[in-house]
Amino acid sequence: MRKIWLIFAQCVAALVVLGAALLALDRLIPGLLPFPRGAITIQEVTGAGGARSIASVADAAARSRPSVVNVFTSKQVRTPSNPLMNDPLFRRFFGQRQRQDTQRVTNLGSGVIVSGDGYILTNHHVIEAADEIQVSLADGKALEAEVVGTDPDTDLAVLKVKRSKLPAITFAKTEELRVGDVVLAIGNPFGVGQTVTMGIVSALGRSHLGINTFENYIQTDAAINPGNSGGALVDAAGNLVGVNTAIYSRSGGNLGIGFAIPASIVKQVMEQIIAHGSVTRGWVGIEVQDITPEIAESFGLPGTEGALIAGVLRGGPADRAGIHPGDVLVSVGGKQVADSSSLLTLIAALPPGKVTQLQLVRGQTRMQVMVTAEKRPVMRRERE
Repeated sequence: MRKIWLIFAQCVAALVVLGAALLALDRLIPGLLPFPRGAITIQEVTGAGGARSIASVADAAARSRPSVVNVFTSKQVRTPSNPLMNDPLFRRFFGQRQRQDTQRVTNLGSGVIVSGDGYILTNHHVIEAADEIQVSLADGKALEAEVVGTDPDTDLAVLKVKRSKLPAITFAKTEELRVGDVVLAIGNPFGVGQTVTMGIVSALGRSHLGINTFENYIQTDAAINPGNSGGALVDAAGNLVGVNTAIYSRSGGNLGIGFAIPASIVKQVMEQIIAHGSVTRGWVGIEVQDITPEIAESFGLPGTEGALIAGVLRGGPADRAGIHPGDVLVSVGGKQVADSSSLLTLIAALPPGKVTQLQLVRGQTRMQVMVTAEKRPVMRRERE
């Protein structure tokens, strides 16, 4: 019996060694031995689920290009005169020369015709402090333009030219815009003339970029260069989805990261400017910042939702309502606050004079205060 068990053990050991040798050989030379392979399940395209190719966007470009104009501005800039001209001895030898204390500086950008009776959208920074503004239409006609109004907080401006039956652009529904959608950027880069570039929507709702006070940008990799500011960002049907306003660049050229103001915001700002000459927003006199995980932990908050009050203007609406630095605002008029950017947007939407309930967290106590919004004062902002 013992001899039988010994033979059995030796056979099992031999089989194990043989199996290991065969496995090593199969790993060394895959497919040499007829071992069964593991099967995986993959998803394949069926029916009409394949990718639809876009052969050309020429129709979209042809539809929208006539609505995009070139904007040329100029202004007088004072330059320091030569201090030696104040010296009588210097003037005696070199004569009485005309002092050149000013020089005319020109700038260029783009614009979008939004109404057939002469209203044109562009960026505030394109026409800021300009003495003269000229618009060049697609047919080559140059027209003098006047400023109807501007909104530095969103970097938008509305111009008016004395001409009717202009080719106005069609606005798209930006709530239907998706990441990956094809878009065209149309403008006048570097003054070379009207140019169309193509890309996709890279991201939506970009904020916290430090470009403007109110930020909710469309990000695109369609080439946007200096001179494209104020131009149109259109979809594959030629409808306006945004107004090109800024690029991320360390060299001044395109790096594939451009930003456009969504058409929904453009429409709201434009309508207020045309109706009233400016944009009216609510204001309560606070400075806010986002809640980081570290801040949430130190304040004992359950999450990072809401906005931390970093400062309160003395005598302002928030101060009169009893809001203190260190409070965390979590809702405005019943609408939840996600971060500091959403809080600014919610407060800006409050009509001046309206009493609104704010919900905040102070320490571990949740409380409500009533605040009366005032009209947001004009905030001057330096642009690079």
